[in-house]
Amino acid sequence: MIRSLRGMNDILSDARFEYFIATATAVARRYGFEYIETPLLEETALFKRSVGESSDIVGKEMYQFIDKGENDVCLRPEGTAGVVRAFVQNKLDRKGGIHRFYYHGPMFRYERPQKGRLREFHQFGVESFGVASVLEDASLILMVADIFKALGIGYTLKLNSLGDSACMPQYRERLVNFLELHVSEICEDCQRRKATNPIRVLDCKNESCQAIYKEAPKLFDHLCNECQSDFDRLRVLLDAHGVAYEIDTHLVRGLDYYSKTAFEFVSNEIGAQSAIAGGGRYDRLVEFLEGKATPAVGFAIGVERLLDLIKMPEPTRQGYYFGALDEAALESVLRLGQMKRACDLCVIEYEPKSLKAHLKGADRIHARYCAVIGEEELAAGCVWVKDLQEGGESRIAFDAF
Repeated sequence: MIRSLRGMNDILSDARFEYFIATATAVARRYGFEYIETPLLEETALFKRSVGESSDIVGKEMYQFIDKGENDVCLRPEGTAGVVRAFVQNKLDRKGGIHRFYYHGPMFRYERPQKGRLREFHQFGVESFGVASVLEDASLILMVADIFKALGIGYTLKLNSLGDSACMPQYRERLVNFLELHVSEICEDCQRRKATNPIRVLDCKNESCQAIYKEAPKLFDHLCNECQSDFDRLRVLLDAHGVAYEIDTHLVRGLDYYSKTAFEFVSNEIGAQSAIAGGGRYDRLVEFLEGKATPAVGFAIGVERLLDLIKMPEPTRQGYYFGALDEAALESVLRLGQMKRACDLCVIEYEPKSLKAHLKGADRIHARYCAVIGEEELAAGCVWVKDLQEGGESRIAFDAF
């Protein structure tokens, strides 16, 4: 038997998955975001330039190959780079103004599958272009909080500032000097990062490295006036809206394009992989991808990681279940059921069954009404209907149904 590839799972009628997408989409639309969909397959150069060659995603995890046209391509490992590429390619950077998008769909990373982490996984994300104000950062954090509130998911919000081109170079120099003092003690990945993107050592999951980095200089202590002012204002805004947070000076996110605000929503209910959403500001990325410099901020939520945390609402009864008591009624069942589908949900059973069996079938799919045609109903030209929510029953003529 041919089986699915390791780490690439089927989604079979998962009500939680559908409920998450519907809920997150509704919240994003309330915030004024519009849907965008980008290709699953992109040029590898897109992610090398945006995510960064020093990142684990580009260095170890991308599904990269040469296609039949000798193009170096890969399956998208994350969503932001593709949205920014579409933003630039469609000249929205030249158009100016504010552009807000949301997306959802599969991403691909070659890593060891485990609970909440798959090789094909799904993300819901938003990207906002054209607003430099930290008010937009706060708005996106509030959006994530609204999504999790609607889903009944608890979280801890972690905040940091990654500085900008004014304060990052000086901090980078101090951090490299610190790492030089401990170069023989840190892991091979951190030794590699020291030369390519030193700040990413702070994201290392190696416990011995983390023990060393407790004494490392903190970017938070070296912010320029503008970055410090923005971060202070963000905290005031979150306080005003009752959003609790923790400052995490080691929060750097896993991608190279972030600057200034960085945030993560974490949960202690899903084991070691505690991050359930994350994002921040990336004001330089549009320019990196040959667009006109445009301020931008966004976030992404890993869907599979939080499915077990979702508090599902009680199922509501809706629509019709339509069935026949004998073979002769089947054509009438199909005709009337198809008419009902024009304005309502209608599930039709094409095998004649007893009334008891049809009632069980209607209950199983949470139908509001069970509509049945048997010999008596066929002769009288009517449908027997039971309201499974209120309990009443009646016979309705075919032409009035």
